[in-house]
This record gives sequence, structure tokens and C-alpha cells, in this order.
Amino acid sequence: MNEIKKIPLVFLKLYACSLTHKLSRLIFLVFFSITMSGLQGLAQENIWFDKSRYDEAERRFYEDMNGIPQTSQSQNASKSEDQSELVSRLKSLELDNKNLHKVVDDLRAVLSKLESRMAVLEKSQAPASKTVTVTKAAPVQKPKVEEHNDADDDDIDLFGSDEEDEEAERIKAERVKEYAQRKAKKPALIAKSSILLDVKPWDDETDMSKLEECVRSIQMDGLLWGASKLVPVGYGIKKLQISCVVEDDKVGTDILEEEITTFEDYVQSVDIAAFNKI
Repeated sequence: MNEIKKIPLVFLKLYACSLTHKLSRLIFLVFFSITMSGLQGLAQENIWFDKSRYDEAERRFYEDMNGIPQTSQSQNASKSEDQSELVSRLKSLELDNKNLHKVVDDLRAVLSKLESRMAVLEKSQAPASKTVTVTKAAPVQKPKVEEHNDADDDDIDLFGSDEEDEEAERIKAERVKEYAQRKAKKPALIAKSSILLDVKPWDDETDMSKLEECVRSIQMDGLLWGASKLVPVGYGIKKLQISCVVEDDKVGTDILEEEITTFEDYVQSVDIAAFNKI
């Protein structure tokens, strides 16, 4: 103990450090050897590299246990069904094609028969037409004129047709008279027109009521005045817009305009705004 006490404290610290270093080194070597042995074991193990295959095998196992059909088998079954359906469709199309060919052949045969019949009919009609032309060209036989005696000629009344002509003329005249009477009873259609007139005054001071009174004072056979109104033109001036119905055979637009423009104190001009047949 005395000798240990004599050893300096520095050397004791160094010795302790060396021991701890050796111990840590030993621990590192042990850990390294353990890890390396684990890595070597993992390197030799291949379960993780084939994980997808093992997962697939596990899934199939559980599907078989639960009675779930495998998708690959269902896909194969659907593919086989599709192929069988395509085959059946192809067979049906082939049958249809054969039937169509048969129908076309039948139609061709019918057409050939019709063509042959038409040719036979044309050949048979050709001599018939010739015979018709020959009969047309045959001379016309003259009718035999029978000889009458003079006594028979004396019995013929040459003026008997005059009475018949007079009777026909009388019947014709009666019919014409009846037709004229029926036509006279029917009412004749009178052509009428609806006219809209624009009567313009000289200025805004013109008495429009007096102007309308003057226009309505015009009376003619076949003239009938209608509604009227004042329409503003501008600058305080208003025009008289008045409608009337006229009979075309009795009243004309020219005569109507002349009659209205005779009121020179009130009327500047007259225009036809609208003209319609009734």
C-alpha cells in the first residue's frame, strides 16, 4: 500500500485510461463480430428478396381457405367465354353470308328468266305490229248505194228540219233567259278599299277641329268616313290622320284628294298613309 501511495497520481490516471480504452476496444470488437455474423446470416437468407412471391402464396392460401375463387382462373374463364362468343359470332356471320349469296343467286336466276320472257314477248309483238300496219293499209270498201225509185224520192220532206230548228232556238232562248234571271238575283260583289289619309295644316295656329269638320263635310256616293286622330309632326304642328272606306267604282283617291285640297285656308297637303283592299 505504501508503494501504491508512492506512485504519482498521473501514472494512475494514465493506467486507468489505458484500461478503459482496452475495454471499449474489446466491446467494439465483440459488437462488430456480432453484427457481421448477423449480416452474413441475412446475406445467406433470401426470404426478403422474394417477399412478393411469399405474399402472393399467402394470399392464395387464405383465399383457398375462405373459398374465394382465384382471379387468374376467373380471367381465364372470361377469356375463354369471350373466345367462344367470338367463334359463335363468326359462325353466324358465315351462315348469314352463305344465305345472302344464295339469295343473290336466286335473284339473278329470276332476272335472267324475266329477261328471256321479255325477249320472247318482244319477238311475238313484232309480227303483230306488222299485221296491224297491213290491215291499216288495206283499201276501204265503198258502201253500196241503193237505188231508189222516183216515187220514194217524192215522199221525202225536204223542209221538215225547219220546225226542229225553230224548236231548238226556242229552248235555247228560254235557257238563256232563265240564266239571266238567276244571275240578276245574285247580289253583285262591290269592290271596296280602306284608305288612311294624312291631312297636313299650314302651321301650328291652324284650327284642327275646323279642318276635320271641313274634311268630313265632303260627301259622296260610296264614301264613308271613319275614325280620326291628331298626330304630332314637329315644332308644335299636328296633322290630321283620318280613315275612310270607299267603293272603288264610285270614288277614286285622286277625286278625294282634290276635294280635300279645295279647303286652302286650312289644308296644305294630303298624303295617302295606307291603302288596303277589303
